[in-house]
Amino acid sequence: MSENVGRWLRDEIENAILSNEFAPGERLDEMVLASRYGVSRTPVREALMQLNAIGLIEIRPRRGAVVIDPGPHRIYEMFEVMAELEGLAGSLAARRLDEGSRQAITAAHKRCEQSAEAGDSDAYYYDNEEFHKAIYAASRSDFLEEQCMQLHRRLRPYRRLQLRVRNRLSTSFSEHCGIVGAIFAGDGEEARRLLRTHVGIQGERFSDLVASMATR
Repeated sequence: MSENVGRWLRDEIENAILSNEFAPGERLDEMVLASRYGVSRTPVREALMQLNAIGLIEIRPRRGAVVIDPGPHRIYEMFEVMAELEGLAGSLAARRLDEGSRQAITAAHKRCEQSAEAGDSDAYYYDNEEFHKAIYAASRSDFLEEQCMQLHRRLRPYRRLQLRVRNRLSTSFSEHCGIVGAIFAGDGEEARRLLRTHVGIQGERFSDLVASMATR
């Protein structure tokens, strides 16, 4: 099975969880999922392992995969830590930027622009992921990059939900422009500040996320 199909399957199950088709506490049967999505059990098992890794489900002895709900407070705490990690990555990227990293950030930023202009939140989600990965790599700290990627994966479903809030695509891309400008100018403190604001969820943004979760 191709990587694209595997990603599609994971996203479909993830979306079903976020839309409450699969409710917290529900057991996800591999055979039922395979029949529902028209695939074999092997890619289903792989998708469930990925969802287990980010905390959307839990694989339990004798019960298999069970949907869990971390709750708004836990999600807020994860975004809080993510904002600090990304701020540090941006600060280091501004200080350590080389030509290869500049090109990678520029290319990812351009793809974000195209998907934002198209109003395609799913495409923007993946382009946005590559944009942030490029910043992690530009920090030239392997440990920091690993920590950012680990938490980024756990927050993936909720970052996707945020992008579906009205006007969030255009706002997100506008914030990217400022971040790129600060990193390319070598302004580590400004890059840190902008990334912390970009990733953190306070006030209305957190209320919007909670509301989208409540109505899923």
